[in-house]
Amino acid sequence: MWTTKLLASYLDGEPLKIVTEHSRNVADLALEVVDRLALPEGDRIFIEEAALLHDIGVCLINAPGLGLHGKHPYIMHGVLGREILEREGYPLHALVCERHTGVGLTCEDIVRQDLPLPHRDMCPQSLAEQIICFADLFYSKKPGRVHERKSVEKVRKKLLPFGEEKVAVYDAWLLKFNCE
Repeated sequence: MWTTKLLASYLDGEPLKIVTEHSRNVADLALEVVDRLALPEGDRIFIEEAALLHDIGVCLINAPGLGLHGKHPYIMHGVLGREILEREGYPLHALVCERHTGVGLTCEDIVRQDLPLPHRDMCPQSLAEQIICFADLFYSKKPGRVHERKSVEKVRKKLLPFGEEKVAVYDAWLLKFNCE
């Protein structure tokens, strides 16, 4: 698949293995949602591609535990992924990269937390972006735990420190995607 070749042009070794496995897990869960919602084949193809590429920006971050030694903090991987995929000619896939952190970041979140990100909303807008963002919540890139799917309750607990409104978005997605 072309997405695998694109990832491999930015990552290699253990980081490529981790990101590929994580992204495949996210894509598989996203495709379960696609099937539940009976979305058209074109949506299915795009969602799978975008899910496989959503973390491409990690190639530029500093996360020694993942074998990554870039110059940027982890929180920037979505914005960096957007830049990479826009350069590669995939503007819609690029938006998925930027908008997949947590349940999305508002400009207010970025300013309040003093995050090193552009001051703009980075919340999933399209159904495809929401599905991928949702699926990503269930899997980490932590070595040795990449294959583990988090429970609904564990995802809620991880979102709670960021505010009840983040949990409310997640709960709405659970209903929208027939996942509870």
